[in-house]
Amino acid sequence: MNIVRTISEARAALAPLREDTIGLVPTMGALHDGHLSLVRAARDECATVVLSLFVNPSQFGAAEDLERYPRDEPGDLALASGAGVDLVFAPEVDEMYPPGFQTWVEVTELGSILEGRSRPGHFRGVATVVLKLLHVVRPACVYFGQKDAQQVEVVRRMVRDLALEVDVRPLPTVRDPDGLALSSRNTLLSPAERELALALPRALATRDPARARSLLAGVPGLTLDYVEEADFDPRVLVGAVRVGSTRLIDNVVLEGGPA
Repeated sequence: MNIVRTISEARAALAPLREDTIGLVPTMGALHDGHLSLVRAARDECATVVLSLFVNPSQFGAAEDLERYPRDEPGDLALASGAGVDLVFAPEVDEMYPPGFQTWVEVTELGSILEGRSRPGHFRGVATVVLKLLHVVRPACVYFGQKDAQQVEVVRRMVRDLALEVDVRPLPTVRDPDGLALSSRNTLLSPAERELALALPRALATRDPARARSLLAGVPGLTLDYVEEADFDPRVLVGAVRVGSTRLIDNVVLEGGPA
């Protein structure tokens, strides 16, 4: 497995491989089985699998958990190697946002609802970094988890609007046996907080927004942000809560598409 830190190194490493299909799995590290399911799909479908490890500061607000966000590069590299990743692109912040950086991508409508309403600027950061990764790697396919349903919609809209030649591939949410959606932020939860967090998937499983909101509003120690139906592809019931100082999101598909 090749590990590169700069854009020039990534392009040089990928140049002789462009005759075959390249798949990209963008991540912020702290890998779990959800990420590895994306790698496995890319491995099945592509000749070369690229995984990015980059905690993107531009998608965190000033009062959010950038400094707390879990990081474990040695563990991530071991997991990536074991899953069959060919190249890891792990840039520093200055590589992606050099001094004087001032160019941003904003998906205005989709990026301003739900998570975008609660976290202004979040999807501007997501769209910008994803576009830059696509520009560097130039994959045929890019893989995301359905857990981040709004992120998938934002990226799809950007790809359509900018006529990018890449196939956006969402895969089903991976869950622990008790139903909690896998998330890098789960490692920030205490055992008691993790138990509280189970209220989110259980409420969404009702597939009834009013019922889900009522269930979540009655959980001591859990702060409800929103539960809403979203007319994505596929249509989903999405929710966001805060457990202690950790924000968690999840969704269930209401019709068609991955679970």
